[in-house]
Amino acid sequence: MQYYKQQQKGTHMKRWSITKLEAWKKNAKRKPLLLLGARQVGKTWLMKEFGRLHYPKVVYIRFDNDPFIRQAFEQDYDVQRLLMALQLRSGIDIDANTLIILDEIQECPKALTALKYFCEEARHLSIIAAGSLLGLEEHSGTGFPVGKVDRIYMYPMSYTEFLDACGYGMYVELLRRRDWKMIETFRPKFEEMLRYYYYVGGMPEAVAEFVDSQNMVEVRRLQESLLADYKNDFRKHASAAETHLITQIWNTIPELLANEDKRFMASAVESGIRAAKLRGPLRWLQDAGLTHTVSRVRTPEIPLDAYTDAVFKLFFLDVGLLSAKSKLPAALLLEQNNIFKQYKGALTEQYVLQQLLADCALEPFYWSAERAQAEIDFLLQLDGFPLPLEVKAERNLRAKSLHSFCKRFNSSLAIRSSMSPYELSSVDSGASAGPYTLVDIPLFAISTLVDEVKCHL
Repeated sequence: MQYYKQQQKGTHMKRWSITKLEAWKKNAKRKPLLLLGARQVGKTWLMKEFGRLHYPKVVYIRFDNDPFIRQAFEQDYDVQRLLMALQLRSGIDIDANTLIILDEIQECPKALTALKYFCEEARHLSIIAAGSLLGLEEHSGTGFPVGKVDRIYMYPMSYTEFLDACGYGMYVELLRRRDWKMIETFRPKFEEMLRYYYYVGGMPEAVAEFVDSQNMVEVRRLQESLLADYKNDFRKHASAAETHLITQIWNTIPELLANEDKRFMASAVESGIRAAKLRGPLRWLQDAGLTHTVSRVRTPEIPLDAYTDAVFKLFFLDVGLLSAKSKLPAALLLEQNNIFKQYKGALTEQYVLQQLLADCALEPFYWSAERAQAEIDFLLQLDGFPLPLEVKAERNLRAKSLHSFCKRFNSSLAIRSSMSPYELSSVDSGASAGPYTLVDIPLFAISTLVDEVKCHL
């Protein structure tokens, strides 16, 4: 994989998402691209860096501070006239070697609709649009270019991106090669950086501050500022009644994730409230990219999303923001394993979820038996195969739920992730199908999951 550097406050950063943009550029059937993601995950930088690296000319338009270009798009959908307006505004002659970036596109709904006509009449052009995920969802009805755009979702920086930003790119290479003996040799550094990642998280501004100054007080200040910005969005985009419930849900998530049973419960938000009343506020948070829902699967059949029920877990956008919301003191970082013990419920599954989404490109579900006698933290669909993943915050290798699942459903492969070393073992499930293969993957190496599983399917 080729790497790309982001210059921010004197710090070099690299985002793996740029390889997805490269694949989009090479696709002969590409459509205009929507780059999706929550606020402040780095969308604008990624688009500009992609243009700098791969196009001789870049036209950058930002709709929230350019009334001229908004007016041009609000007139009609004449593609040639719109291209002339873009050329006049940018002073750049637009052709097939030009990247057109339409930023903050939610501020001009007709520009979003215009992507349909660019797709139909100017397919040879490279057009990327981005904006507030919430704003785009608000315009997802009439006028949305359904079927006329490609989509890429961008997440906060993963643990491997964090490692690289901190100057440990060689450690990332070790993980990619899955050199388990060498990885174990350098385990102390992997664990140390994981503790920092639990605190700093993957929001680019917080990571840049940590790399530049190692000032945990300033990192926390930036995180709290971002949390405040998100709460301002509640008031800006939602009604007063919705804002109250959105805030209540937002404030409840750390408490729910700290429980042994992490499933979302309406009663934890407000005593006596009906679950149906929370559907709108829950959807709002998800549409804004601030939360991620992990639905329960009753029967592990493919496709998993066809076997979900109404029960779910609700996670934050970022483990660092969850750390800030939970008021996790930086002093805990000085105590080698305390962060994994005291806060294991609130942070470890959040961390794993982020890596599954960002590094593994997997949509996680979870499974639990009736009366909660057994539960699998994450259930994944990989190459048409339902894969159970159990997460342990420490070096606890008891896996009763995992064993119960494999026996009940005759699973041939299971993953367990903890602070223990990599190990491959054959376990007798007691089922007629025979033993199953159990792969132990260290938490700091969860990014290797897909490649590791494909070796054993």
